[in-house]
Amino acid sequence: MAEETQVQETAEFDWDSLSKDVYTQEERSELSEKYAITLNSIKEKEVVQGEVTSISKKEVIINLGYKSEGVIQSNEFRYVPDLKVGDTVDVFVECQEDKSGQLIVSHKTARMHQAWIKVNEVLKTGEVITGFVKCRTKGGLIVDVFGIEAFLPGSQIDVKPIRDYDVYVGKNMEFKVVKINEEFRNVVVSHKALIEAELEEQKTQIIAGLEKGQVLEGIVKNITSYGVFIDLGGVDGLIHITDLSWGRVNHPEEMLELDQTINVVILDFDDNKKRIALGLKQLQPHPWDSLDANTNVGDKVTGKVVVMADYGAFVEIAEGVEGLIHVSEMSWSQHLRSAQDFMKVGDSVDAVVLTLDREERKMSLGIKQLHPDPWTDIETKYAVQSKHTAKVRNFTNFGVFVELEEGVDGLIHISDLSWQKKIKHPSEFCKVDEDIEVVVLEIDRENRRISLGHKQIEENPWDVFESTFELGSRHQGTITEMKDKSGIVSLPYGLEAICPYKHLKKADDSLATLEDTLEFVIIEFNKDARKIVVSHTQTHSEIENKQSKSATKKSANKKLKSVNQNTEKSTLGDLDVLAELKLKMDKEK
Repeated sequence: MAEETQVQETAEFDWDSLSKDVYTQEERSELSEKYAITLNSIKEKEVVQGEVTSISKKEVIINLGYKSEGVIQSNEFRYVPDLKVGDTVDVFVECQEDKSGQLIVSHKTARMHQAWIKVNEVLKTGEVITGFVKCRTKGGLIVDVFGIEAFLPGSQIDVKPIRDYDVYVGKNMEFKVVKINEEFRNVVVSHKALIEAELEEQKTQIIAGLEKGQVLEGIVKNITSYGVFIDLGGVDGLIHITDLSWGRVNHPEEMLELDQTINVVILDFDDNKKRIALGLKQLQPHPWDSLDANTNVGDKVTGKVVVMADYGAFVEIAEGVEGLIHVSEMSWSQHLRSAQDFMKVGDSVDAVVLTLDREERKMSLGIKQLHPDPWTDIETKYAVQSKHTAKVRNFTNFGVFVELEEGVDGLIHISDLSWQKKIKHPSEFCKVDEDIEVVVLEIDRENRRISLGHKQIEENPWDVFESTFELGSRHQGTITEMKDKSGIVSLPYGLEAICPYKHLKKADDSLATLEDTLEFVIIEFNKDARKIVVSHTQTHSEIENKQSKSATKKSANKKLKSVNQNTEKSTLGDLDVLAELKLKMDKEK
């Protein structure tokens, strides 16, 4: 209540009575109007210009022509290093009066506000602006444009790929504004867009003047495993790996480096001249043209293995001059082998020139020709019926291939492996890389074939078996297998015989079965075919056969006696007739 009374008394107090110089109301109004004219009219949230009146380490005082001056932190003017008293600067009015009656302004906000207006104008007009590269960020660079931080993508720095972004940091560059996001206040700029227009014009001129065989200067733009891309001044061309050098190139990095300046020749291009094939090796003379004219077929040469394949090896005998050594020319041996068994990349080898075509630039080489052909004196070294030791190389269904020596292979037919044993496949008899004794059976020098035998090392036991297993002889045997309505019978000495179905019948009319051990009679023996046929049935039917033979013999004797008597009578009668005829002839005489 006391406070209200005090306020009321203050409001009713006549201040004018305290002044010695008393102004009338009209005079006071006139003076107030004159003072108001001297003040600028400013509004909040607007950009106005002011004059720098004082500069210290911490603050900059700005006169806006307002009843109070603006105070701005010095760091807001870090982009204006040469700021001095009297300069006119833009400031943004944050508040005309704060609680303490102070005017609040900001140069930074003014720059941002003005910058955003300028950026939008530049985007519409396409004007080229200058910005300061502040730092590197993921995927590109941060650029200060009119006080706004804009993003410069790595792909928009230059028309060629940029590998080191750091070289641009701290530099001023020219840009074009290419994109603005109003919502997030993001700005994207491009330096590439500035030079693309120039390059496009330059590219058009270059493409129009392209001709096959033309030599141009270019810069290595990119290196891949299959070739090198060359920048011809806005136009890209490709040097395929095969056109880098007349010699072998494992990877283009062996020859060229990024940003290297080289001369190239135009080999070809499409109708639109968008795909340009370039060559580097074509600027150098072909190595075949400098090949020694004295090199001929039959000469011995030395080279380095540069490429390996299953079918052979390519050997470089001079830079860019290669010859093929086919696997068949690496050894006199006939069995299949891979080229990797004889050499590897990087090996230095001696070879003989087998064919030479200078026009087609082709050459074939051989290394087996450096060694004597083992077939030259084959009949002397491996005479028919001579015995040798061979190494088993591989099998077929019909026999075993063996190696007598490097380059001399022979075949042991399956039928020549054993006299006695029935062999279904050679692998049952021997193993690969195993030594085996052989006898030379036949030589075909023209076709480089030798027929060999193993069983011939020993005499033919069937000559002895012929007397042991003669027809009608009896032997113990065991039925080991049943097939094709017959039984396979195991006989002594490891022999096998065939017992037909009808000869398996026992005395009680039952049939012999597997693993039965019985007595058998030899009913057929074929030495050449190594075949024995036996019968068990005949072993128990011999008694019946003997009885049948005895009865037949008695009947035959009786008939023979009767015939003899008749013959005797007939003979005596014939003698009497002859005697009478003889007497009659004597009388006539």
